[in-house]
Amino acid sequence: MMSILENKNSAVATFGAGCFWCVEAVFQDLKGVISVVSGYTGGHVENPTYKQVCSGNTGHAEVAQITYDPTVISFEELLEVFWKTHDPTTLNRQGNDVGTQYRSAIFYHDEEQKKLAETYKQRLDASGAFDKPMVTEIVPLEKFYAAEDYHQNYYNQNEYQPYCAFVVRPKVEKFRKVFGDKLKDGVKS
Repeated sequence: MMSILENKNSAVATFGAGCFWCVEAVFQDLKGVISVVSGYTGGHVENPTYKQVCSGNTGHAEVAQITYDPTVISFEELLEVFWKTHDPTTLNRQGNDVGTQYRSAIFYHDEEQKKLAETYKQRLDASGAFDKPMVTEIVPLEKFYAAEDYHQNYYNQNEYQPYCAFVVRPKVEKFRKVFGDKLKDGVKS
């Protein structure tokens, strides 16, 4: 398992919350986020392609791997955004995106992330925040594969593509309203 710290000013979190275009678009606007890479993890095929992952046969989830500055934004704050920007109660589905590749998952990098994620999930379950049971997996990150180049920064480069206009944009707009105080300078809420 990889260590969470790349250096003393950065750490890494990996989340699956549906289509990685949506997840990337949300997290890249947060203060303290250095970079977001769309990719795949959790499966059994080495170096999977988008087409293979979309088949649902590789076991991979579409994920966003977030490098962040923990002196600006904490892992707990990233978890808050994660929980509030997707539906953690739908098994292998987010909206019209259906399949194991769209599952809700936290791929932890170390025991501290595991503990924080499990504690947060237990608190949400106990609070009754959701009408249905949460199905989010909390599993160790084993191997991360960056998605093909055309998937990186996808929403910002394809804002008017139909999926982005009708699926990603509303999610980003809602996120910006809810988390306006956590947005990078220059990002409109």
